[in-house]
Amino acid sequence: MKNLLENIEEILLMGPGPSCVPDQVYSALSRKTLGHLDPYFQIIMDELKEMLLHIMNTQNYLTIPISGTGSAGMEACFVNLVEPGDKVLIITNGVFGMRMQDVASRLGAKVDALEFTWGTPVVIEAVEKKIRQESYRIVAVVHAETSTGVKNPVAEIGTLLKGSDIIYLVDTVTSLGGIQIRMDDWNIDALYSGTQKCLSCPPGLAPLSFSDKAMAKLNGRKTKVPNWYLDITLIAKYWGKNRVYHHTAPVNMIYGLYQALLLIFEENPENVFQRHKESHLALVSGLNELGLEMLVEEPYRLPMLNAVRVPDGVDELSVRRRLRNEFKIEIGSGLGPLAGKIWRVGLMGHTSRKENVARLLMALQEILRVR
Repeated sequence: MKNLLENIEEILLMGPGPSCVPDQVYSALSRKTLGHLDPYFQIIMDELKEMLLHIMNTQNYLTIPISGTGSAGMEACFVNLVEPGDKVLIITNGVFGMRMQDVASRLGAKVDALEFTWGTPVVIEAVEKKIRQESYRIVAVVHAETSTGVKNPVAEIGTLLKGSDIIYLVDTVTSLGGIQIRMDDWNIDALYSGTQKCLSCPPGLAPLSFSDKAMAKLNGRKTKVPNWYLDITLIAKYWGKNRVYHHTAPVNMIYGLYQALLLIFEENPENVFQRHKESHLALVSGLNELGLEMLVEEPYRLPMLNAVRVPDGVDELSVRRRLRNEFKIEIGSGLGPLAGKIWRVGLMGHTSRKENVARLLMALQEILRVR
């Protein structure tokens, strides 16, 4: 039987995820597998937790990677914190806010959606008005909306919720490692992310953190967490001092995330954030020269996910196919109401470098010139 893995091409990953993976992380993934209860592996686990605490800017004891992609992190937050009948407010301006609504409703929550136009940010005054009108147990929002390239005012929402009993839940799948996140300062109670975006590790783990307030909500449940695999009360015992077996941890993925975080701290997170910003500005400048426009207004743009309007008369799928087949570059399409109207260009983690921006711009110039 032919081995299909031998024909995998090297593609410059400039879509909405995954991002390019550094050679050091590939090397880490190929290290000899240890048992998930091995004492040396436990040392690696502890060091990994310390780096997650620093990149999230939190002191939460419960800060761990969940086995699964970012969507598993989302599911873990909701399944542990939502009980039937809880009033939950989901602040939505894209696909992943909608996914939050779906997950919460499946758990029997009474879900309200505060919706904003895709491509525009959450309006803080509307949030303030909404939370004054109702008594919510959980308020949830996406920090970096991957479907639109919008950065939402997570810190400002946290200020509104400070001192309340409301659990504040934030999706940082696309933002963690690319822009600053200050979990404790922003009064965030539950946060989840994914490895495959700005952390530049393959998909497979979901870093997650619960505040003391979130843990109190979890420990005060009237019923068991309805999902055994994602039950934080059980998983926490494995990541705690006693290392109580729950499920077999994805050992080599944890090696990979450990190495990816180590690279971020070797470069210095502030330098990483600046690199993302500079790559974004270079992309926007080059797109302007090609006559291409951004979807999101400048103050609300993400540096790591760039939504570019498809010009009239251009077949967006044809452009993406040529980029992939001729230039070995992947970019993403629009979703939902933006399908066919935008390209999504990821400048995440290891991908976020000016030489990659220049390569994409040259390819786009060639394609659009001869269309």
